[in-house]
Amino acid sequence: MSGTLQRGVALGAALVLLAALGWTVLRPAGEYRVTAWFTETVGLYPGSDVRVLGIAIGTIDDVQPLGDKVRVEMSIDDDYDVPADASAIVLAPSLVSDRYVQFAPVYDGGPTLQDGAEIPLERTAIPVELDAVYGALDELSAALGPDGANADGALSDLVDVGAANLAGNGQALNRTLTGFSRAVQTLAENRDDLFSSVENLQTFTTALATIDAQVGRFNTNMAAVAGLLADERADLQEAVALLTDALGDVAGFVRDNTTLLTTNVDRLADVTLVLVQQRARLAEVLDVAPAALGNLARAYNPDFGTLDTRDNGLGSLHAEVVVCGVLAQVGRIDLAVDLPLPVDSAAPLRDATEQICARLLSGDANADGSLDDLNANGIPDYEELRRALLGGGVAGGGGGGGGGGLLPGLVPVLPVGDR
Repeated sequence: MSGTLQRGVALGAALVLLAALGWTVLRPAGEYRVTAWFTETVGLYPGSDVRVLGIAIGTIDDVQPLGDKVRVEMSIDDDYDVPADASAIVLAPSLVSDRYVQFAPVYDGGPTLQDGAEIPLERTAIPVELDAVYGALDELSAALGPDGANADGALSDLVDVGAANLAGNGQALNRTLTGFSRAVQTLAENRDDLFSSVENLQTFTTALATIDAQVGRFNTNMAAVAGLLADERADLQEAVALLTDALGDVAGFVRDNTTLLTTNVDRLADVTLVLVQQRARLAEVLDVAPAALGNLARAYNPDFGTLDTRDNGLGSLHAEVVVCGVLAQVGRIDLAVDLPLPVDSAAPLRDATEQICARLLSGDANADGSLDDLNANGIPDYEELRRALLGGGVAGGGGGGGGGGLLPGLVPVLPVGDR
């Protein structure tokens, strides 16, 4: 490599190094550059502020129109973070002052704008120009003027009618507006309940939507019922008229027989009270009545027109034995108390009949303290009677055999020698 070429390379490297050093030294410290695109930038110039919440955080370096949009380059102090998805808005604090660019929203965490970031048109906005406002007002006045809606005086008539209707109703209108304001305030104060009601209504409508088929069938059935009632309206009218007459007759009957009805109701209350008091017995009757009626039906003999029954007698017994047994069965004699016959004469029985039956059933009819065997069959009479009445059969010839269970509460009577 020649000396000239070496000197040229060294000079180029020195220039690059010097440029890098100069950029490092001369570059504004603590800033990063951001580019934003706007549709127009009226009143925005280099040196205008860049703000967040009205606080200046940077300046505008360049405003360059490019076709149908404008590129605005800004330098922002790196002490301030701006959200990566922030919007840039041109604001005009007054009609004649310079405008500035404001970023929104305020940074609250997350990614931030970096050096060289760009904000597209979709995230920028500009204020409405005063000329546009004047133009809109001019268009509105022209539309409402004599060449527009008021060409035939309709707008004037509307104003006149409105003035006539509102004349003298200022206080009423004021009360209406005040009441409406209070209603809106009430809704605002109870917005949680209102939203809850709306949510519940949404749940209800969703439930209806899930059973749409059933609701449709219900509506169809209701329509069919309505159609049927419509077809039968003449009969329904006649029935209602007859019912009216009948209710009139009933009212007259009640009026004419008030005393009798009162008496009958009082007596019915007494009858009801008796039924309540006897409900246990009524329940028993209802329980056994079916079986009794079935037995009665089976006992009826259609050939002879009689009620047949089977004699469950216990053989050839004396009449007094049968009578005493029946008395014992129906509770006339309490065997658990009266048998065996008390030895102590200081404990007499209740009456003569009971005394006779008790002696007979105890085997001591003679009341001499010894067991009787009147038929001389080797079995004491009391044992023979007990077997005949209460089951177990008779060993000798004088008694009869018979089945059946023991009478409840019967105390076995032992021979005199074993007492």
